Amino acid sequence: MKSRAVLVLIPVLLAVVAGGCRSARDWRKRADRRAEAYLSAAQRGATGETEPIAIETPADTLRRRLLLDQGLPTHDPASFGIRDLPANRYWDPATRLEPGAEPADAAFAPGDGPLRIGLADAVRIAAHNSREFQSHKESLYSAALALDLEGKAFRTVFSGLLSAAATSSPGGEDGDRESSHGEEAKPGFSRQFENGAQLTGAIAFNLAGMLTGDRATAWGSVADLGVSIPLLRGAGTLVNRESLTQAERDLVYAVREFEQYKRDFVVEVEGAYLSLVLARRMRANEDDNYRRVMHSTRRSRRMADASRMSKAAFDQSYQSELAARTSWIGACQGYEAELESFKLRLGLPPDARVEPREEDLEALQRQAEGMLAAEGTESTEATEEPAAKEGSVGAEEAIPPPESVDEGELKERTDRAIALAFERRLDVRTGLDRIEDAQRHLAIAEDALRAEVTLGGSARVGEAATASMGREGRDHGEFRMRDATYGATLKVDLPLDRTAESVSYRNALVAVERAVRDYQALEDGLKRTIRQDMRALSLTAERLRIQYRAVGLAERRVRNQDLLLEAGRADMTDVLDAQAALVSAQNALYSAITSHREDELRLQADLGVLDAAADGAWGESDLAGLGILPARERTVPD
Repeated sequence: MKSRAVLVLIPVLLAVVAGGCRSARDWRKRADRRAEAYLSAAQRGATGETEPIAIETPADTLRRRLLLDQGLPTHDPASFGIRDLPANRYWDPATRLEPGAEPADAAFAPGDGPLRIGLADAVRIAAHNSREFQSHKESLYSAALALDLEGKAFRTVFSGLLSAAATSSPGGEDGDRESSHGEEAKPGFSRQFENGAQLTGAIAFNLAGMLTGDRATAWGSVADLGVSIPLLRGAGTLVNRESLTQAERDLVYAVREFEQYKRDFVVEVEGAYLSLVLARRMRANEDDNYRRVMHSTRRSRRMADASRMSKAAFDQSYQSELAARTSWIGACQGYEAELESFKLRLGLPPDARVEPREEDLEALQRQAEGMLAAEGTESTEATEEPAAKEGSVGAEEAIPPPESVDEGELKERTDRAIALAFERRLDVRTGLDRIEDAQRHLAIAEDALRAEVTLGGSARVGEAATASMGREGRDHGEFRMRDATYGATLKVDLPLDRTAESVSYRNALVAVERAVRDYQALEDGLKRTIRQDMRALSLTAERLRIQYRAVGLAERRVRNQDLLLEAGRADMTDVLDAQAALVSAQNALYSAITSHREDELRLQADLGVLDAAADGAWGESDLAGLGILPARERTVPD
């Protein structure tokens, strides 16, 4: 009997010991596997698709390549990345990190010259280098790890305890010392079931005596098994699984939140990029204006020397040149500041040599010209003076009001946009789910008001050695199933005092009302956001039409004033005013182009129709095809 028991217990012991000998890397891989499985399931449930969320720093990054290739100053190896940290007594990169993956932005090789990037490049670079974006991915991953921790409560958990003790005490009259030792192994397990039942078990036996076969060593084996089953309060899946249920839902909420964050992130990066190319174009406009004003000043000097212009007019021209130079310097420095902010937004060093592609702004300009041409707006080259109307404009003449989201075609399109947002926005679903969470918490709080009735049982078989320690004078413990001891318990806790539970129940009922109000606030806030987006897009579209005509008028005015000045029929004030109006109109036009583009993307993000991936890839929807914008305002670039 004892031999068979040894044959059974030794494999159990070896399994327990093997399970406790995992390395830190093994445990890390196990955590990653479970987190990725939970995360994929949550993504599939929230969006119907899955995508990898990489939180491991690649072997190389664009920031690192810029620092090295462009020879930028650094203070510490930490500037290059976690893989460049030197080893010390706390940190060993070889054991703490996995082999680095190939960087997803490896195609961006800066070299010695500046790195030229476009709009799509900017979003991809930011997705792999932005510290803010990385923090959001890590928060999502932490939510998956938290779910794994909650899931542990309903998995069979094994434990292994090995203990050894030795004593030495004075002997008898002969003065010899008596020594003794004892060893014990106690593997066990526990299991919590979702209905509230708990099962525990353990086996304790002498280790050294079994493994060595030392007959002089007495040994024993004891097996314990216990079970506890709640019958009223605390019984059922709803109550006992609550922590795991909430962790599962929190992970789904985190996935939904991250989906919307990715859309907002694309809009923010594009807004930063458009602000950068706008600052660059404004710098070019100020440069052109400065050159025009310098040319006018040189011409006014020649005319003043020839007595064809007064000295006061020349001084005015020279003052305008100084003012133009000030504006030009401010535009140059403003572009540098905008470029630094843009690089920081992407997670790149502010002193790295990075330049935007001017072609992106030109493409937006062509797109805007195509939209305006489709609706019959004159181009800047073909702008003509409006036909004169008879009579004067009086108070009785009707002026058509601007578009309103509360009437007409814009209201119909706004209502369609709001309905689409309710359908596509994931945070709307989260708001409804949180109402269900509050209702579930209320049911659990109500369960706590009931009486507690718990049924328990236990079984014990085997014996320990007759002496606690020592190699002689002990008898072996017996392991006989027929001599097992069984027991049963019944615990009843009547609900005589449930003050704390009643307070929790009342607060849970209040929380349901609060969750409903929060959803109402979410719904109303989303309506307002969409209405604001539609108004903003309508406004920037009208600004675009106006500035498109204004630039044509300003260009023609400059040409006419130059001709009149040459003919002696205009003074320098008119020329300078025309030049100032031209640069102002040009800046306003490009500002309207970038604002209209940003408002388009913001509307798509707020509607939930902008596709954005964790690797920086993104795609737009055709809002005109969805009936949100007029057909002439096609928002998806060719």
